Amino acid sequence: MDIGELEQKLAGLEQDAARALEAAASLEEWRTARARFLGKKGYIGALMGTLRSFEREQRAQVGQLLNAANRRVTELCAEHERRIKSSQAAADVAGAELFDPTLPGRRPRLGSVHPVTAVQWEIEQIFQRLGFTVETGPEMEFEYYNFEALNIPAMHPARDMQDTFWLKSGMLLRTHTSPVQIRAMKRFGAPLRVIAPGRCFRCETLDASHENTFHQVEGLMIDRGISVSHMIAVLHLLIREVFGRELKVRLRPGFFPFVEPGFELDMSCLLCEGKGCATCKRSGWIEVLPCGMVHPNVLRAGGIDPHEFTGFAFGLGLTRLAMMKYGIRDIRVLNLGDLRALVPPSRMSGPVIAESC
Repeated sequence: MDIGELEQKLAGLEQDAARALEAAASLEEWRTARARFLGKKGYIGALMGTLRSFEREQRAQVGQLLNAANRRVTELCAEHERRIKSSQAAADVAGAELFDPTLPGRRPRLGSVHPVTAVQWEIEQIFQRLGFTVETGPEMEFEYYNFEALNIPAMHPARDMQDTFWLKSGMLLRTHTSPVQIRAMKRFGAPLRVIAPGRCFRCETLDASHENTFHQVEGLMIDRGISVSHMIAVLHLLIREVFGRELKVRLRPGFFPFVEPGFELDMSCLLCEGKGCATCKRSGWIEVLPCGMVHPNVLRAGGIDPHEFTGFAFGLGLTRLAMMKYGIRDIRVLNLGDLRALVPPSRMSGPVIAESC
């Protein structure tokens, strides 16, 4: 390279630097452009390294050309740095004029809603639109309300299915939310439409689909002329509303002392799309809704004449429903504080939780 070619190359670099600095809209872009031309490995710096390739008598002139170009590009950088900083300062002032320090501050949102709670709120809204009221009952329950009033007398084999936690006081931790049926009937009489969400307890062997602490919602509708067709219509609407689409369900006979006839409503397992997994015990189906027509003995225990009124009841597993809705494969993570399952439901898109803890 001779001196003439060097002059042309430096002139072109200065023009390129001017265009790059002019296009820089932020200090970050400005720093990138500056490093490209003035950095140790920049274009001008690279030309500085060619000084030794010139003849000895030409080196003084070459050095002057390189230093002059370096100085002019440095001045361009300083000029555009002032421009960018001035523009940002003006934007900050404009933004400050929009800020009103007298307005109340925004409180940061702390924590998130548990998936089971989110599903419970959704169920409550669905049934409230259907004219149902939301009732609650004690978790530490009398034996009468948990068993005898529900047509499960002492020595009845169904008591063995409940795996009850008994307390020293003679009371027990309720094994289902069904005791609220009796309390509601005694309090309000008929006709009656109530749901009762709450926590239940059973001495279960823990696995992917069983826990000793879980949540249910009890549903009860009593009026003149209520039949199985009313029950199917309400439960089918419930499943459709919760999941936002039609799902494959099946109704099969089931035995529960407090209903006659009794049924089990199952839905296709959404975790495996009906193919079979640990949660559905490889069957492809998940039991979500034990249900049936209220037994006459239960109506009598609640102070309602079974010859005048009929009704249906169901017990929906809120915990299992939350597992299906949010793609949680192991029921145990819901009580263990596993953050993979406890993220805000609004941000959940079917997380796949491991099948074993």
